[in-house]
Amino acid sequence: MEWRQISNSERKRIGALQQAKHRREQRRFVVEGTRSVADSIGEFAVETIVATPAWLDANVRLLPPSEILKAKHIELLTASAADMDRLSGMKTPQGVIAVCRMPEGSDSIEAAEIDSGELTLALDGVQDPGNLGTIIRVADWFGVRLILASHDTVDMYNPKVVQSTMGALSRVRVVYCDLPQLLAQARERGADIYGTFLDGDDIYRTRLGKGGIVVMGNEGNGISAATGREVNRRLLIPTYPSERRGEAVESLNVAMATGITLGEFRRRQR
Repeated sequence: MEWRQISNSERKRIGALQQAKHRREQRRFVVEGTRSVADSIGEFAVETIVATPAWLDANVRLLPPSEILKAKHIELLTASAADMDRLSGMKTPQGVIAVCRMPEGSDSIEAAEIDSGELTLALDGVQDPGNLGTIIRVADWFGVRLILASHDTVDMYNPKVVQSTMGALSRVRVVYCDLPQLLAQARERGADIYGTFLDGDDIYRTRLGKGGIVVMGNEGNGISAATGREVNRRLLIPTYPSERRGEAVESLNVAMATGITLGEFRRRQR
């Protein structure tokens, strides 16, 4: 397996992928960490792997055989620990990153493409990369294959998001859109638009359909007014017991709330 030293131009190009602007321009994103890189070869269109000599000494066996890497046209580069610190977005780099090509044809969607008989997730201004990554993993777990994201939702190719998804990003389609407009069009086509609110109907007691669009809101402000106007099924995740609402935490983490909501939909279907 032939590895060559990373060049200055390659270091600058790959390092720039920590910024969303350059990810969009290059149509590339970075996967970081030993497990994530090893898994990414079977999940994403990997273009380059960069590793430190120390990582190679300890972990090269985790990569596929050289003939497979060659067949996939994956370039193999080595970098010093200091260079890896500059390339990585992690506080403690693990010594390896992969550069992957973004899939083509996933940048837009029409309301007609949304199957109202299936569950679709919609994210309204989710800002924390860890939350988005976890939500994508939760969607993958519960068989949700499409996530609609408002334009102010964090970039799904942010390295922290990619790392948090643990490969689920390759199985769940995430499309950024004018969310209120798309929800309005979907509602006109007869789709149920669910959203979680403090004045909603108890999710454990109300009727839930097999399909529909489930909207989850911003970490601090919840679902925006514009998006909320398109919700026609308001849900509440109640505290237990219900009279403890004033004593409990102010709100659930959005990733946790997503898991509870999708889990209840799937429980009804079993």
